[in-house]
Amino acid sequence: MKKNIYSILRGKFLVSDDSFKNWRIIIFISFLAIIMIASSHSADQKVYEIARLKNEAKDLRSQFVDGRGTLMRLKKASQIEIEMKKKGLLISENPPIKIKVKTQN
Repeated sequence: MKKNIYSILRGKFLVSDDSFKNWRIIIFISFLAIIMIASSHSADQKVYEIARLKNEAKDLRSQFVDGRGTLMRLKKASQIEIEMKKKGLLISENPPIKIKVKTQN
């Protein structure tokens, strides 16, 4: 048992006569490990990107809601009247008159 452990620690399985099989397996396992690590990094990057996009969507949503609230406030008749008074325009006290045009055939 002790002899087998020493041979493994010294790397005799890598330089013995039938070591080609061992090298193939070691290279294959190393290749799979590299693929697994790359896949894990790719998945982590996608998770971070998703989190960033969610935060950006929340920010844009709040900007939209703020803009919509401002627009609703500016569209009120009282607000329009205040803005027109600043420019020197007043609301007419006489209601508008309909003009009917009769066409001649």
